[in-house]
Order: sequence, then C-alpha cells, then structure tokens
Amino acid sequence: MRCLNLLSLILIAACNNNQHERNILKSDTIKPLAETLQVAKVSKPEASSLNSYSNKRFKDVTVEKISRDSFLIRGKGQIFEANFSWVVEDGHEELKQGFQMTDAGAREWGSFQFAIRIPKKRVNSTLTLILFESSAKDGSRQYELPLILY
Repeated sequence: MRCLNLLSLILIAACNNNQHERNILKSDTIKPLAETLQVAKVSKPEASSLNSYSNKRFKDVTVEKISRDSFLIRGKGQIFEANFSWVVEDGHEELKQGFQMTDAGAREWGSFQFAIRIPKKRVNSTLTLILFESSAKDGSRQYELPLILY
C-alpha cells in the first residue's frame, strides 16, 4: 500500500511538472522568429564591381551580362598584329568561335570591346569564353584566358 501511495505521488508530481512546462512555452518570453533574425540587404552589383581577368597578353578583361544569353566583353590586349581569337565551349564541344582586334598592336596595350550572344545547348552546362592569341608558326592557341560566362 505504501508503494502504491508513493507511485501516485510521483505521477501527480510529473503531471504538475508537465503543466509547468506548457505554461513556460506560452509565456511572452518567446519571440517570433522574424523578430529575432536580422536580414542583410543585398544590392545589385555595379558596373565597377565586375571581376577583372588578366594574363601575359590580356589585362583588365571584364564580362558583363547584358541579357539572358548575351555578354559584353571589354579589356586590353598586347597582341601581335592586334588580332586575337576566341571560342565559347560548354565542356563537351565548341559552340561558337570568332576573332577580334585591339586598337593597337604588340608592344602597346590596345583596347577591345565586343558582344556575343550564346544560348546554352545543355541546361546544366557551364559556358566558358576563351580568349587566345594564335601562333604565327602553327596556329596553335597561346596565352589562353578562360572566362566563365554562365
């Protein structure tokens, strides 16, 4: 009988303790999640915040996305006869290629600017623009500068 009384007291105490925890959760000391979080404001990047890429033949090269699949490429090149080539590839194949000219030949750093439009063939692919100088001897690519488009 004593054991039964002791067991009853323990159950009553446990129920009262559970009720106390419910009262604590209902109190106004708990703030909604929105009140406790501080959200940082994200601003659009400015044109001056574009990443700039360089190597031995190209410098200050930037890529600016001007529409969904169009890009404006600007920079300077120290290129023999002011002529350089480019290719866009997706990791599997070359999708587009061309050539551009700087406004000055080698020894000088000539400026260039051109736009390309290139849609993706594969949704999950990454398009890379590669600027390069072609070898006068064998036409091979020299001084490649890869730039990720999207």
